[in-house]
Amino acid sequence: MRMEGRASEQGRMYQAGRDLTVHETVLSALRPVEQVAAPPRTVNLPGHAGLFVGRANELAELDAVLKTGGEVVVAAVHGLGGVGKSTLAVSYARAQARRRNPVWWITADSPTAVQAGLAALTVALQPELAAALPLEALAEWACGWLAAHDGWLLVLDDVTDPADVTPLLGRTLAGQVLVTSRLGQGWHRLSAHVVRLDVLSEAEAVDLVTQITSGLSPAVDAGAHEPEGMEGMRELVRELGCLPLAIEQAGAYLHQVRLSPRAYLDLLAEQPAVMYDRAARGSDAERTIARIWRLTLDRLTDTPLAGQLLRILAWYGAEPIPRTLLDGLDTDAADVQHALGELAAYNMITLDSEHIVVHRLVQAVARTPDPDDPHRQTADIDNARDQATRLIGDAIPESALNPEDWPTWRTLLPHITALTDHASPGTDAVATARLLNQTGVFLDNQGATADAIRCLDRARTAYERVLGADHPETLLSRNNLAAAYDSAGDLGRAIPLYQATLADRERVLGADHPFTLISRNNLASAYESAGDLGRAIPLYQATLADRERVLGADHPDTLSSRNNLAYAYESAGDLGRAIPLYQATLADRERVLGADHPSTLASRNNLASAYDSAGDPGRAIPLFEATLADCERVLGADHPFTLSSRNNLAAAYDSAGDPGRAIPLFEETIADRERVLGADHPDTLTSRSNLASAYESAGDLDRAIPLYEGTIADRERVLGAHHPDTLTSRNNLAYAYWTAGDLGRAIPLYEETLADRERVLGTDHPDTLTSRNNLAYAYWTMGDLGRAIPLFEETLADRERVLGTDHPDTLISRNNLAYAYWATGDLARAIPLYEATLTACERVLGIDHPTTHVVRADLLQATQRRDGQ
Repeated sequence: MRMEGRASEQGRMYQAGRDLTVHETVLSALRPVEQVAAPPRTVNLPGHAGLFVGRANELAELDAVLKTGGEVVVAAVHGLGGVGKSTLAVSYARAQARRRNPVWWITADSPTAVQAGLAALTVALQPELAAALPLEALAEWACGWLAAHDGWLLVLDDVTDPADVTPLLGRTLAGQVLVTSRLGQGWHRLSAHVVRLDVLSEAEAVDLVTQITSGLSPAVDAGAHEPEGMEGMRELVRELGCLPLAIEQAGAYLHQVRLSPRAYLDLLAEQPAVMYDRAARGSDAERTIARIWRLTLDRLTDTPLAGQLLRILAWYGAEPIPRTLLDGLDTDAADVQHALGELAAYNMITLDSEHIVVHRLVQAVARTPDPDDPHRQTADIDNARDQATRLIGDAIPESALNPEDWPTWRTLLPHITALTDHASPGTDAVATARLLNQTGVFLDNQGATADAIRCLDRARTAYERVLGADHPETLLSRNNLAAAYDSAGDLGRAIPLYQATLADRERVLGADHPFTLISRNNLASAYESAGDLGRAIPLYQATLADRERVLGADHPDTLSSRNNLAYAYESAGDLGRAIPLYQATLADRERVLGADHPSTLASRNNLASAYDSAGDPGRAIPLFEATLADCERVLGADHPFTLSSRNNLAAAYDSAGDPGRAIPLFEETIADRERVLGADHPDTLTSRSNLASAYESAGDLDRAIPLYEGTIADRERVLGAHHPDTLTSRNNLAYAYWTAGDLGRAIPLYEETLADRERVLGTDHPDTLTSRNNLAYAYWTMGDLGRAIPLFEETLADRERVLGTDHPDTLISRNNLAYAYWATGDLARAIPLYEATLTACERVLGIDHPTTHVVRADLLQATQRRDGQ
C-alpha cells in the first residue's frame, strides 16, 4: 500500500514572448639637505605634504632604480591625477634627505617653471649670485653644478610634457632624477624607468581616511571591524575607487563637519557636483578631484573628441569596456583611436588591444554636470548618455536565447546595468526602453527574475510614456513583464497582465497576429501554472490550431504550442495523449531547430518527465542523464535549464527508489540554485521540497520534516498560501507526519490541503485526487475504515475516469483499496483486486518497479492469510 505526493519539477519550455525585434601635493622648492663642497644651507622640508600610507613596493622599486654614481638615472612616475604621485615623490625625497643626500624639488609643469626651479637651486647654493646673474644664467649655473656633483636627487614634479625637461635631462648629469607626470607616454626617449602608480588597496584607503578623521594611524585590516562611528567606511572608499586625493578630500570633510561615511555617501548621491568639488577648510581649494581632472582635459583641448569619448565611457561600468562599442560612432575610426590614445597617455583611461578601463570616480565626475566646467556641460553629458545608450543597444545580440550569444551578453551586462542605474528613468527614450526590454528577457532566461522584472517594468513605463499604451512595442514589453512575473511564481500579477495584453493585442494587432498568438500561449501557460487546467488546455488547443494555420506546422512557435499542450495533458494525468505529442514534438524540433537547440533540450527533458510520470524509469532515467549532459555542454553548468535537468534526474532516481543517488544530486542542485537563482526563487524552493522527499524516502525524517516545514514557510511567503506549489508542500509535510506516526498533525493537514486543492485546482485535478488518496490512507491508519474505504472507492473511480485505468496513480488507488478490503477481512474482494492490479503493474510499470513490488507483497500477504499460513 502506498501514499503519494512527492513533487518533482518538469522544466517546460514555453514561448514567453521572446519575439524581440592620496593627494598630490604641489611643493615649492625643497631646499637641499646636504651638498658636497657647497656652502652651508637651510633645510626647508615641507611641514605637510599629505598623509602617506602603503606604497612599500613602489618605494622599493624607486630605491632599486635610482642609484647614484655615473650617468644620471631617471625614474618617471605616472598615473591618474589624484593617485598620489607627488605624495610618493615626497616620501621618497624625505627618505633621501634622512640619508643626508642633497635633494631639490621643482614644480615642472612648464619649461618656464623648470628654468625658475633651476635658478632657485643656484640661489640656494650661492646666494650672492642672485643679484649678479639673469634667470637664464642662474639656471645654467645649476645645470653645471648638477653635472659636477653626484649623490643628489632632483624631483621634477607634475611634468606636462617630456619635451619640457628633455633639454635638462639630455645634458651630462651625475645624480638621480625623479619625474612625476599624468602623462604615461614619451619617457622612453629619456631612457627613464617608468613606474605606473595605481590606486590604494581597500585596506590602505581605510587606513588613510582613519588617520585623517581620527588623527591616529592604525593599520586597518581589510576584514577588521570599522571604527565606532565610522560605519560605511569601506563602502565609502569603494565608492571613491580608493583614489588617494578623493579619500583625503572626503576624510578632511568628514573630520571638519563631523559626518559619518554613510552620511557623506548620501550627500555624494544627492549633490555629486558639489561634493566632487568641495574641499574642507584649510585644504587646497584648487586640488579637488573635479578641478584636477579639469586641468587634465584642458591639456587635451586640441583633441576635443577626447572629452566627448570620456563622457560617453562615463555611463558604462568600471569593468573593462569592449573597444568595439565605439565602432558605431559617427566619427572617423582613426580619430577615435587617436583620442583614446591621448586619454590613455594622460592616464584618464587604461587601454589594451581589446578593452578600455575607466576609474569609477573619473566616470562619476565626467557624467556629473557642472555649469562652471566647460567639460561637463549639461547638454554635452545628456548627449553622451544618449550616444552611450545607442552604442550599447546596437552591440547587444539580436537574440537573448541563443547560447552562442551569451558570452557577449555577459560582457555587456555590467555596462547596461551601470548605464540604466545612473540614468534617471525620466530621461528614458525609445532606445533605452528597447535596451531594457531585451536585457530583461535575457535576465529572465538566465534565472535572474528579480533583475528581469526591474528592467521590464521600467521598459514598459518608458514605452507607455514615449510611444503610448497601444504601440506594439509597449504591448511586447507588457507581455515580457508578465512572463517574468510568471517565472518568479507571482501569478497574481502575471495572469491579469497577460489577460490585458492579450485583449489589447487582439484589438490592436488582430486575432491572428503572431504576437497575439504568443499572448494566448503565455496566458494558457499561466493558467496551467495556477493549476487551472480547465482554462489552460482549451486555450492551448485553440492556440496550436491557429499557429498551425497562420505560421505553419514547423514554425518554432507552433512547436512550442505542441510542447506546452503535451505538458498540460501530462499535468492532467492524460499520459496517453501527452507522451505521443512529446515524442512527435521532439522529433520535429530535432529536425527543424537542431539537436542542441535549448527548445530541443527542453523537449527531451519533458519527454523524460512523462516517462517518469508513467512509471517507466527504464526510459526516463537514461533520457534525463543524456539531457543533463547535453545541457551542461550546450548551456553551461549554471544555466537554469541545466539546473532543472539536474533536479529532474534526481527526482527520477528518487521515484525509482534510489535515494542514494537522488540525495547528493538534490543537495548539489540546491546549492547551485541558491547561488545562481537566489534562495527564494521558485525553482530553488522546488529543489528543497524534493530533497525533503528524498530524505523521507531514505527514512531520515529528522532531516525531512524540518526541511518540509521550512519550505512551506518560504513558499507561503514567496508564492502565497494557495499557490499549487505551496499546497504540494503541505501535502508532503502531512505525508512526513504520517510516516513519523504523528496522525494528530497529519490528518488535519491532509484535510486542509484537500479542501484547498478542491477550491484552487478543482475536484478532478490529479493533485486533488492525490490528496484524497492520502487522506483515505491516513483514515485507514487510525482505524477509521468507515471513512477510509468510501474515500478510497471514490478516488479510484475518479482516477479511472480522469487519468485512465493504466495510469500509475490509478494502479496505486486500486492497490490501496484492495489493502483496505483485506484489512476488514474482505478477502473475496481484496484478492481479485490485488491480482488484477499486479497484472496491470507488471504490464505498465514492469516487474521490478517499486509499486509492482508493493502490490506483489500485499497480494502474497493476503493469499497467505486466506490460506491460513
